[in-house]
Amino acid sequence: MGKRALVTGVTGQDGAYLSQLLLNEGYEVFGLVRRSSTADVNDVRLRWLGIADDVRLVDGNLRDLSGLIRTFRTVQPDEIYNLGAQSFVKSSWQQPILTGEVTAIGVANILEAMRLERPEARFYQASSSEMYGLIQEPMQSEETPFYPRSPYAVAKLYGHWLTVNYRESYGLHASSGILFNHESPLRGIEFVTRKVTDGVARIKRGQVSELRLGNIDAKRDWGHSKDYVRAMWLMLQQDEPDDYVVATGRTTTVREMCRIAFEHAGLDMDRYLVIDPELFRPAEVDVLLGNPAKAKEKLGWEATTTLEEMIREMVDADLRRLTLAAAA
Repeated sequence: MGKRALVTGVTGQDGAYLSQLLLNEGYEVFGLVRRSSTADVNDVRLRWLGIADDVRLVDGNLRDLSGLIRTFRTVQPDEIYNLGAQSFVKSSWQQPILTGEVTAIGVANILEAMRLERPEARFYQASSSEMYGLIQEPMQSEETPFYPRSPYAVAKLYGHWLTVNYRESYGLHASSGILFNHESPLRGIEFVTRKVTDGVARIKRGQVSELRLGNIDAKRDWGHSKDYVRAMWLMLQQDEPDDYVVATGRTTTVREMCRIAFEHAGLDMDRYLVIDPELFRPAEVDVLLGNPAKAKEKLGWEATTTLEEMIREMVDADLRRLTLAAAA
């Protein structure tokens, strides 16, 4: 029998690509899903990758410690990947308490369940480059001080440090990946990269006449989710747990990312892009740029997909979605 993995946030972008990787490595994959009336569409990303029938979904909630304990007792996972969170930064100002309960306290619940039921398992926590916020160094590494600038980032920082604390307090094999922005055709429509590629596709097809964005001068270090989930898996294959920055080492403005998308569709960006002050964040993170040297040295990992390749893939995927929807 192969290893068993439990993935929270399994229906998200990273959860889908990670499940695909784990299945290819011979794992039995269990995915924790929050029960809802939209369950029939929640596995759309798993279906996109053709693996929906291969992932065993388990009802659960990161806010329910007793339920997590029962899940650990039943599944008996060898590896636990905590990707579940309220992960949209903008919504964290509108729902700071929910964000704290899921993104912060949810980590405490899953670590407690692991400590009580599966202390021999290995744990991965999805930390975020948003924790750096108001950057203290031009290029952010594992040693760079954090300065979170949103309720989401504050919640992620709690989960990050709690993972370190449980590792040091209880000897758990618990690692955190400080992941910089990573995207794909499976990215949620509310995130800026997918908002751009979907908007460009709709303009190309004549469905809309403009794309409205906020601060397009913000800079981000963008990579592909499929690359980044490989780093997650590699962390749990190490003899010793540790924390790693996962990034490309290249930063690009939202403006430039938009230009790539519009040019790929054969469109003039200046004709369609509209800046909307209502879409600016209350506290902006101006620049993020990760230093992946440690991940490259210790994990043998580095990004393999360029920003240009990724954005073109996303535009093509959104054009295909719209074509299929029109034909339905």
